[in-house]
Amino acid sequence: MEMEQMNKVVGDEEKERDVKVGMKRKLRYTELYIRWLTLILSLAAAIILGLDTQTKVVPITLVSTLPPINVPVTAKYHYLSAFTYFVVANAIACSYGGVSLILTLANKGRKNGCLAKAIIMLDLIMVAVLASANGAAAAVGYIGHEGNKHVRWNKVCNVFGRFCNQVLAAVGVSLLGSLLFIFLVMLAVLNVQNKH
Repeated sequence: MEMEQMNKVVGDEEKERDVKVGMKRKLRYTELYIRWLTLILSLAAAIILGLDTQTKVVPITLVSTLPPINVPVTAKYHYLSAFTYFVVANAIACSYGGVSLILTLANKGRKNGCLAKAIIMLDLIMVAVLASANGAAAAVGYIGHEGNKHVRWNKVCNVFGRFCNQVLAAVGVSLLGSLLFIFLVMLAVLNVQNKH
């Protein structure tokens, strides 16, 4: 009778251990998948805005008595420093996403080493970098869409509609990437909390 109870206790402990191992493995695969998504999303955001260009012919009136002169005008991301910062920040986040993916695979799920702590800190830095880049690009995009009557900045999105739509798409994709980096930091915090 006692032997049966001992076997049952040992069997329950083995099942519990197997469940914990399975949960750790599932959590590790989830982290790898999220890292892969952050790499893809930040790369996509950098490419969407980095390749964004549009040329339009705009009539310019020099003197009111003369007919307007048609001038070709081009919109590119590097004409505005906020968009340049956005592309560079997303390229950095993409590069870091690739490096962190490789380092996470090399770390083999150990969460108490210096490498794991460094990855968590760098994830947090990527959140800050992407948040600032998204904010800068969104602010400039808003001014381009709405203009600012107080300082006489005209809207440009009524002329460069496709360019502005691609800026909006790039900011949205980058925002998803930064939310995934936040989720990675939250997973790390929950993992530390579960250990203690």
